[in-house]
Amino acid sequence: MSRPLFLQPSHEPCENTTVRHTRYDTILVIVFTILSAILYCIPTGFEGAQPTNAVRVRGKIVQVNNDDVQQLGMLKKGHQEVVVQILEGQHKGETHSSTNQLLGRLDLDKIYTVGDTALVVLTEDQNGAIIFVNAQDHYRLGLELLLLGLFAVLLIAFAGWTGLKALLSFVFAALLLWKGLVPCMLNGYDPIWLSLGVIALLTAVVIFLVAGVTRKGVAAFAGAFLGVLTSCLMAWYFTYKFHVHGAVMPFAETLLYSGFGHLDLAKIYIAAVFIAASGAVMDLAMDVAASMHEVVEKKPDISRYEALKSGIRVGRAVVGTMTTTLLLAYSGGFITLLMAFMAQGIPLANMFNLIYVAAEVLKTIVGSFGLVTVAPFTAVVGAFLFVRK
Repeated sequence: MSRPLFLQPSHEPCENTTVRHTRYDTILVIVFTILSAILYCIPTGFEGAQPTNAVRVRGKIVQVNNDDVQQLGMLKKGHQEVVVQILEGQHKGETHSSTNQLLGRLDLDKIYTVGDTALVVLTEDQNGAIIFVNAQDHYRLGLELLLLGLFAVLLIAFAGWTGLKALLSFVFAALLLWKGLVPCMLNGYDPIWLSLGVIALLTAVVIFLVAGVTRKGVAAFAGAFLGVLTSCLMAWYFTYKFHVHGAVMPFAETLLYSGFGHLDLAKIYIAAVFIAASGAVMDLAMDVAASMHEVVEKKPDISRYEALKSGIRVGRAVVGTMTTTLLLAYSGGFITLLMAFMAQGIPLANMFNLIYVAAEVLKTIVGSFGLVTVAPFTAVVGAFLFVRK
């Protein structure tokens, strides 16, 4: 009886290895393509939250009236009258008036000009006649799909078959988060355990699609999940020590006031911390596992201790830049907050005690804990998987 592929010694020069890799890769791609299609078709269960008589179409702004728009410094209040021409659907070609209400908030208000394309929500009566028209926002779906298409083409052109698998893992991850994680959280499932399960599944999908069902993939998966688990435990402990209640997340209060007051925002925040760090953790785990695998392939007589030291050295070289990556990623989203504090001369002690800043500090450092630990975890697992003596 032949051993599974990922249990074969790394130094066996077998031509069937490439064939098996291709076969396993093809099977994995087919399986996760089917799973992605199933996820896309599965309803979230919250489709009924929208009115059944609401139809969303593209519309072109053909006329605007700004007579009732009041300029108050940088803010605009009042309302803008617009005339919209419907560009698709059974009402294509029709023109209707709509009111664009301005709230005096730069983050929510939008001003239309003639020629803009808007996402228009049509409210119909029982006979299909339009009774209300709302130009909801500028239409951006076309550009978003264009960016996604360019990204897919570039990824496949650069990485070939591996790029296609990476793209499939990207699509599967997005669908699993939207169709699985988010609805289950809204239905009251424990956010921490649910997120750990989802991240474990995503880690397996991403790593095994890219690395195949090999010992390299197993080592990377084990190291990545142990790193995520470390971040989870650290986040769980320090979130309560920091007295971060989770309302610091965008639209958290809006969610509570929308009929979901039963949600535990602190646990959702804890889940968000290790979810945010999981991508970088997977990356680092794959770097270490791939490097150790290459070392063992080139030097089959290496000892476990030497392989372990090689993995640790690779991890040390990579973890420094990865930690800075997390810092830049998190601070970039709050750069205006930091600018506002500096502009007002607020002392650092006050700034770092503010709950918004403390929450980002916690997220950055706890995520970095996962990054630092994933390298030794992966090195230890790899030393036992790759070296047989």
